[in-house]
Amino acid sequence: MKIVVVSDSFKGALSSQGANAAVAAGVYRADPAADVIQIPVADGGEGTVAALVAAARGEIKEATVCGVFLGESVTASYGVLDDTTSVIEMAACAGLPLAAGRLDTGRATTYGVGELISHALDNGARHIIVGAGGSATTDMGCGAAAALGVRFYDAHEREFVPTGSTLSQVARIDTSASTLRGARVTVMCDIDNPLTGPTGSAAVFGPQKGADREQVTLLDAGLAHIANLIERDHGLSVSEIPGAGAAGGLAAGLVAFADATLQPGIDAVLDAVSFSDIVVDADLVITGEGRIDGQSLSGKVPVGVARRAAAATGAAPPPVVVLAGSVDGDIDAVYSEGITAVFPIGAGPATLAEAMDNTEANLSNAARNVVALCARYRA
Repeated sequence: MKIVVVSDSFKGALSSQGANAAVAAGVYRADPAADVIQIPVADGGEGTVAALVAAARGEIKEATVCGVFLGESVTASYGVLDDTTSVIEMAACAGLPLAAGRLDTGRATTYGVGELISHALDNGARHIIVGAGGSATTDMGCGAAAALGVRFYDAHEREFVPTGSTLSQVARIDTSASTLRGARVTVMCDIDNPLTGPTGSAAVFGPQKGADREQVTLLDAGLAHIANLIERDHGLSVSEIPGAGAAGGLAAGLVAFADATLQPGIDAVLDAVSFSDIVVDADLVITGEGRIDGQSLSGKVPVGVARRAAAATGAAPPPVVVLAGSVDGDIDAVYSEGITAVFPIGAGPATLAEAMDNTEANLSNAARNVVALCARYRA
């Protein structure tokens, strides 16, 4: 049997790679001759590069770039998936952990993100995947744009690199010297927050990055100001794009300055590893999630996997089985998306702590049972 394993992480218990390995171990117990293909997934935050590199059998590269504040430097990793595709985790140089103990999102910059993109371009990348999660920034990606040749000027025609607290000082933006050289940019984005307003980047995420109420107002005004300049000078409206507020507005900035496409994390992962080609002759797909409920249609890995499996295989898709830490409420909507069956992995009554401690064993046992049943049915 050819079995494709695409599990999300089980938060607090197993990473995506760990969950996939547990499922694979169970598969081999039931069918030692099975052809198992494991595809780790990520949502754009920490672990995205590792997951995609593992899935694509790529390689890790390092570069010294600007850290979370201008004037600092860090050694950050990014992934090379093939000759033309690289993946960058913005949190590697502009993430919250790098600002631990000194949170100041008004000063934080994405300049290093742009430098990582530039490094990948110099190494031959023509498609850049950017994981937009875990940021310390609220600069709308202006730092990244500056590192890629976009120039920002104040009212006195002085060039500078804007950060969140100085966005409102930008009077003119010159994109003529951009060094992106026609590369395609995809942003992994699993939130749908707009750029500004009460559900925007500053209002929702600013406080966790150290912003008080007054600074949230300042940051929101700065984001709106840059968006207005972009619309005035380039005819592009980015404020209301779902997901534009991701990573302190980096998503909106990359749309504006790099013509980027925003894509759910699972779709970006499946595209990067050519999932449609992998699944076309699969006998079974096993996916996993910590919790499945009737609201699991938006951004959830199992639903994304089922949809893509059906699209790739047409009238005869392989069974798609979900192994879940918990199953809550009416899940008919999940089944309507092409999922064949959902099984909770718990072996019996347990506290949350006990269930988490036994996630690996329970996941492996559940996979073994599913494959044994499928093998018997096929026979």
